[in-house]
Amino acid sequence: MITLSLSSCLTRRNALPPDNTAVTAPRKQAPKRSILTDASSAPKNVQAAKQLLEGYATVLGVPPRELLRPELYGFIDDWMGVPHRTGGTDHRGLDCSAFVGLVMREVYDKDVPRASKDMAEHIKRKYERQLTEGDLVFFSFGRGNIDHVGIYLHNHKFVHVSTSKGVIISDLRDPWYYKYFTRAGTVR
Repeated sequence: MITLSLSSCLTRRNALPPDNTAVTAPRKQAPKRSILTDASSAPKNVQAAKQLLEGYATVLGVPPRELLRPELYGFIDDWMGVPHRTGGTDHRGLDCSAFVGLVMREVYDKDVPRASKDMAEHIKRKYERQLTEGDLVFFSFGRGNIDHVGIYLHNHKFVHVSTSKGVIISDLRDPWYYKYFTRAGTVR
């Protein structure tokens, strides 16, 4: 019985299609991962797989040499697209402050409070025009309290955990985000 079932699987796999042309098995390729962005000024469907910094530089509109912390982009790429989950802290899902806390600890060797509103109290404030890679950007989507945080990258772009799209790069100047942008600065 086992021999019969195994031979029938082999027969089906080697069978010719109705037009008698040979069937070749698809080659396995490394999955291509896109850098997710909803920033209107950023190119879409940029692949990060082979040349990580070149892909992120394209999305951010800067030469690769301006990406000061390659490990930041490797970290972002590892988490790209991970969904939002309130209170989450792993690849199954996480929230904005957990993501920022992980980046600050793993990339910058700095500890920050767990909640975005508390993080906002531990920064040296900056004007928008002064922002540099790794600074934090804060938003207030309701009732005047800071309730969202992201990490500034370049050219008004920041990485954060969107409730609808997960870890993504967005543009501070897009009307939705700019309307709720509250403050920014460097972690002390």
